[in-house]
Amino acid sequence: MNSGLGSEVKYRLLLVEDDAVIAGEMKLHLEKWGYEVRCVVDFGNVLGEFAAYAPQLVLMDIGLPFYNGYYWCAQIRQVSQVPVIFVSSAGDNMNIVMAVNMGGDDFVVKPFEPEVLSAKVQAMLRRAYAFRGQTNVMECGGLILDLSDASLLAEGKKLELTKNEFRILQLLFENAGKTVSREAIMKRLWDNDCFVDDNTLTVNMTRLRKKLEAVGAGQMIHTKKGLGYIIGERK
Repeated sequence: MNSGLGSEVKYRLLLVEDDAVIAGEMKLHLEKWGYEVRCVVDFGNVLGEFAAYAPQLVLMDIGLPFYNGYYWCAQIRQVSQVPVIFVSSAGDNMNIVMAVNMGGDDFVVKPFEPEVLSAKVQAMLRRAYAFRGQTNVMECGGLILDLSDASLLAEGKKLELTKNEFRILQLLFENAGKTVSREAIMKRLWDNDCFVDDNTLTVNMTRLRKKLEAVGAGQMIHTKKGLGYIIGERK
């Protein structure tokens, strides 16, 4: 059995459901249809798990620990237009309207037949990816780098980046947890037809750190003396 959207395609679904029994049943059923399904583990960092997994569709409960599903849908909408289907027992008109207003694409009321869920997922994926590409974000330590518009989302705030700042961050994100030499960074910038010498790189790095400091993430980029830079968890 497959998703009916092409056997070569295995769509990734992110399941945001805090009831372990329900989440397990949904995951098992959807995997039988050929989908790759991941269940959120850290309900205080749903956006981070979303960015790290880069799913093609999100199934979102409303009642969740820490923040509700409306909040997380709004957060996802700041970085992606990936389809979000709300799955909740709160299926009154007010909640359905709220779900749509917060960026939801569809609503499935609990309890539901598993076949109804898979049919909704299949229809949504077919509609969405006939004209929409995959998610285009990177995540590190709670920071979300949006590759589509060269911006950074931190603490719910969107930071506009210069071309150089974006390219520096992109290279650091690609090598998260590893030291990136100054030479490698300058080569990345040079390859993009922008002359950068050692002093220019220092200036760019200083400006970038100041932007991160403004949202409490100034310690994300660490200097490795004589080696280069590394991006990691906040200290």
